[in-house]
Amino acid sequence: MSRYQQMFERTKKQGRGAIVPFLMIGDPCFEESLQWADHLIAEGADALEIGMPFSDPVADGPVIQAAAIRAFNAGITPKRCFEFIQILRNKYPELPLGLLSYANLAVSNGLDCFYQSAQQAGLDSILLADIPSHACQAFLDVADKYQIQQILIAPPNASVERLQQIAQKTKGYTYVVSRSGVTGHQNDAGFPHHIIQTLHEFESPPCLLGFGIGSRQDVQQALAAGCAGAICGSALVKLIEVEDKDKRYYQASMLMTDLCLGLELTSAN
Repeated sequence: MSRYQQMFERTKKQGRGAIVPFLMIGDPCFEESLQWADHLIAEGADALEIGMPFSDPVADGPVIQAAAIRAFNAGITPKRCFEFIQILRNKYPELPLGLLSYANLAVSNGLDCFYQSAQQAGLDSILLADIPSHACQAFLDVADKYQIQQILIAPPNASVERLQQIAQKTKGYTYVVSRSGVTGHQNDAGFPHHIIQTLHEFESPPCLLGFGIGSRQDVQQALAAGCAGAICGSALVKLIEVEDKDKRYYQASMLMTDLCLGLELTSAN
């Protein structure tokens, strides 16, 4: 049983969803991002989604783009990223660890080399944000070769046929994206209930919502729509910009506490 399966079984038995924070490796530097990961885990993270900085992050907003720039300025390379992941794996042997990056990084390093490095570091999954489901087979094949779960994105405008492809091909979990609103301003009319329902009908791996998560209300809405949990990215990454370190960690604790308060499945109904 994979670490993601274990996580989803555990949270289901506990009657709650999963919360998965995102962090950028090397933001603001290698050592501090390790401390940041420790803090997020201590505050209740069920898994981590870990960013490998890329020079042209077309799927990222300004907050995560700024984080990538800070990481580049700190000298972060793919090799250092895999070293970072191996440190976390050694420290947290049961925690699901997923990598979020872009296809060019994987291809430029050689797919076999990239995925083998991921396996050796102890990664569970890789999500390459710019790979559509209809062009992912080469990545799926090499991921299977190295026992890495390839995560695919279910966009809000996906056709039924495309959702069926995604449900059949994605491993570990299904990354659901909603562009209908931002934190505190999502509404039922734009929330991707139909996407999640269709994925369920095709028996996809559990869905995690990965856009616009910044409060317990956002988490509750994701669970109410049928997601098994949520990924919080920009709201946490933005806190790295807080210069006072104590204040930064305090605000992260408050945000994680708020997000976790939305995880009870009964509160989402």
